[in-house]
Amino acid sequence: MPDDELLERVRELRARGRSPKEIARALKVRPAIVTPLIQRLAAAEPREKEVPLVGCWVNQGWSSSVRFTGHPEWPDTGAAETGESGLVIVVVARELGSSVRVCEFLVDTWCLGVKNALGPKPVERRKLPSFCADAFRSYPGAPVAVPLVLAQRIVFGAIGYARGLGFEPHADFAKAAGHLGEWDGVCDLEFGRDGMPMYIEGPHDDMWRIMHTLRQNVGDGNFHYLAGLRS
Repeated sequence: MPDDELLERVRELRARGRSPKEIARALKVRPAIVTPLIQRLAAAEPREKEVPLVGCWVNQGWSSSVRFTGHPEWPDTGAAETGESGLVIVVVARELGSSVRVCEFLVDTWCLGVKNALGPKPVERRKLPSFCADAFRSYPGAPVAVPLVLAQRIVFGAIGYARGLGFEPHADFAKAAGHLGEWDGVCDLEFGRDGMPMYIEGPHDDMWRIMHTLRQNVGDGNFHYLAGLRS
């Protein structure tokens, strides 16, 4: 592929939110070829001043949904109490004058990626604690404050994993994605459960479509599922 054509394909895939590894895989080239092209494109883009971060939070027990090693700076509490579901809620708040602007992501780290996204939504600064309390109401205990880099890796990493299974993020994710900031493409989290996709049916899922997609892209026997739990 000519250099100009390769650069244009990288630009197109990057605009669609693909990670460097996904771009390399799609273009059938080594990541070492893609990385300098991404850096070249990024250097040519006009830089907007990033809005200051107010904070990032995830639910207690988030670390039971992904595997990682070597990051003692990533806190968690309450894993034993919350159990395992693969679902992680991520909330990111940034400055908005005297208020804040908030985005919320519901992330299925075991299979579907971003199942829902909210925002950016303006919230009065004094009401941010109550917004967070409502966002995490399904989990016991207070939300856990985490670094932005962890929020990025949970959300973007889960999207990359889900795309490999045939699932795109929720349609509203595009409006909220910029709130997470520029991702460096690094993700040292392990998604899926015990090395395999695990689908747990949710109340608003099209279960038959999801199961068909998994069978088509992964194959029977190569994923787990739990269905019939609708209330």
